[in-house]
Parts: sequence; structure tokens; C-alpha cells
Amino acid sequence: EETFFTQTSGSKLQTFLRFVWLGMQHIGTGYDHLAFLLGLLVATASLRSLVKTITSFTIAHSITLALATFNVVILPSRFTESMIALSIIYVAVENLIRKRSIERWRITFLFGLVHGFGFSNVLREMQLPRADLALSLFSFNAGVEIGQLIFVILLFPALEDLMKRGWTWLRPAISVAIALLAAYWFIQRAFFA
Repeated sequence: EETFFTQTSGSKLQTFLRFVWLGMQHIGTGYDHLAFLLGLLVATASLRSLVKTITSFTIAHSITLALATFNVVILPSRFTESMIALSIIYVAVENLIRKRSIERWRITFLFGLVHGFGFSNVLREMQLPRADLALSLFSFNAGVEIGQLIFVILLFPALEDLMKRGWTWLRPAISVAIALLAAYWFIQRAFFA
């Protein structure tokens, strides 16, 4: 798969489309990132709050994705992946402690910075030629955003509808499941990676 994406042949449009698709695949198979988003979704008070939170996350991870991809700031993968797991635990625990998380966008920005380093590992491992780096970075990030948006659009209305119908146990149940899964990821990444 790596050689497919590191080929320099093809038009700029082909490169753009390849990396948009890779970004979407990364979100689709990035269960830790999906768990993080799910944790945000089950505790968001309104669509406005959700947009603010997701935008904050997007801006933050775009910054560190660029910094790491261009080798300005690089963090060890083990540290980054462990911190991603801890960010998921934090969101899940906050869901259990607080009734609704209205101003979550501030903490989500900080976590987005960490998640961006995680996204960058995918691109950095490919050893991309410098000429394609900017376009690859931009299109990969676009694919990540499209994937996140699809996930949010599919789940947020359904979750809100179920909770309005009285499925109030859904939020704590999902939060506990996410916390346990993230704790497993943290132990695995911090001590056995």
C-alpha cells in the first residue's frame, strides 16, 4: 500500500484524490480517533457546540500534522499514541462526571494537537518526495475531515434522537465502553509497543 501512495507519477489531481482517499481510510480504520469523536458526540449539547468543538479539533490537528510532516516538530510515536489513548479516557470520564460539556472546544484544541501528531505518522512513514509533500499533506487532511464529517453526520442526529426519546443510559454506557477501550489502548501502547 505504501508504494502505491509514494509513486510520483500521475497528475496533481490523481495525487490529490489518492491522498483524500487515504485520509478517509485512515479515519475509517482509526478506531481510536472514531472513539474520541464518539465521546465528543454523546455529550454535545447542541449542533452549534458540536461545530465549534469539531472545528477546534480540526484546526489543532492540522497545525501539528503540518509541523510533524515537514519535520519541524516530531514526537515519538509511542508517546503520541499513548497520549491519544489518554485523551479518549479524559473525554469519556468527563462525560460521566459532567451533565453536558458545552465549552469542550478548549480542551479539544489541546487534544487535537496530539491527534495531529498521530495523523502525521501515516504520512511520515511513507517517505514522500518533498515535491509532493504539501499537496499530499493538504489532501490527506481534507480526507480526514471528510471522514470525520461523514461520521458526525451519520451519528449525531441518531444519538440526539435516541437521547430525546429517553435513552439516557446511552451516554454513560458509551462513555464507560470508550474509557475501557482507551485504557486498554493506553496500556498496550505505553508498555507493550
